[in-house]
Amino acid sequence: MEGYDVIVVGAGHAGCEAALASARMGCETLLLNLHLDTIGFMSCNPAIGGIGKGQLVKEIDALGGEMARATDACAIQVRILNASKGAAVRSSRAQVDRKKYCLYMQKAVRNQKNLKVRAAEVADLIVKDNTVEGVETARGEKIAAKTVVITPGTFLNGLIHIGMRSFPGGRIEEQKDTQGLSRSLRDLGFRLLRFKTGTCARLDGGTVDFSRMRVQNGDEPPRPFSLSTKRLGLKQVPCYITYSDEKTHSIIRKNLGSSPLYSGKITGTGVRYCPSFEDKVVKFAHHKRHQIFLEPEGLDTDVYYPNGLSTSLPEDVQADFIHSVPGLERVKINRFGYGIEHDVVDSTQLFPALETKPVRNLYLAGQINGTTGYEEAACQGLIAGINAALRVKGREPFILERSTSYIGVLIDDLVTKGTPEPYRMFTSRVEYRLILREDNADLRLRKSGF
Repeated sequence: MEGYDVIVVGAGHAGCEAALASARMGCETLLLNLHLDTIGFMSCNPAIGGIGKGQLVKEIDALGGEMARATDACAIQVRILNASKGAAVRSSRAQVDRKKYCLYMQKAVRNQKNLKVRAAEVADLIVKDNTVEGVETARGEKIAAKTVVITPGTFLNGLIHIGMRSFPGGRIEEQKDTQGLSRSLRDLGFRLLRFKTGTCARLDGGTVDFSRMRVQNGDEPPRPFSLSTKRLGLKQVPCYITYSDEKTHSIIRKNLGSSPLYSGKITGTGVRYCPSFEDKVVKFAHHKRHQIFLEPEGLDTDVYYPNGLSTSLPEDVQADFIHSVPGLERVKINRFGYGIEHDVVDSTQLFPALETKPVRNLYLAGQINGTTGYEEAACQGLIAGINAALRVKGREPFILERSTSYIGVLIDDLVTKGTPEPYRMFTSRVEYRLILREDNADLRLRKSGF
């Protein structure tokens, strides 16, 4: 049977960081993903960073991760959020070229020494005496490993919803039944929860009336995320801001009966801080309008992402309410939004190294642990990959404390408190935020990363 030191299952933001970390530490690593051309794919908005999230990216960079460098290579707008406030809550955010980011990550993993990449679906774990010994693919191939890192994202028993229509899949482009790994975890004694997330439609920028919107430019000069980046090389472009109005909200209210979220079809717990548009209209009925950001998806495409319009309503209803938004009356919709339910593991079943308590040498990272967001996933992947490699080498695990990093806060929250809803990082979660700033991430963590 073929064997490796570390097998990483899933090549999203968590999986890429995990695989790169273990390979860079000298472990023979295998990265498995359903398709090779979706490695590093950005499933939701084309942006990295944000309040609390920018700190995570800076810490990933200080520890030797790849996300900050990838962002700098693909950034088409960079802004410092909360720039008028104290340094503790200032956070970087970048719009990135979605296609370029994906290609950058694919090149990074393919060129990494000690790392092999393969297209395969993992359907089962090989476990003996409560210790993982490898994985089994959907085709029945068994691959041995000393440690396994699972980073399936929304592909863990994913179910996509568009109106009353639902079908299995982890992403609209990849409609596939992915129950095998979820069933394997449940059989091994893991407690599973059900969470829900969603994404927006994609719009043709050539049919948008930008004259009715407010321009939002980035900072000049744009500041890189990574200390190793001297300057950003791509052209910087603006975002645009518009607002919904009472006409938009009326369409939503009239069609709540066809919403899987309000009809009871979706049972998973949704993201509190990134609600669907129908949720905004219902829960914040006193607001006469809601802000919508049109974010460019890249330099070589006219596609825009309408941040703030996440929905799982039927396609005809989506078309109606999108066309009611000022500036979008004649917009062509390239792809409709959708909601997605997926399984997550109760994160109190993890040690701080992200190794599972029920199964030794098995590590979990990303949305499977109940988090939401690219940055939250990436930092967990980095820590899981580091600790999987340390286990192979027979060394003590690498644990970050709450007092030293945002990553330490995130992991400590997950493993000690658990999370009843998708977990998003904020500066308010960090009690030591006055000293855990973006501008000193390298001073705090570079020695550990080295």
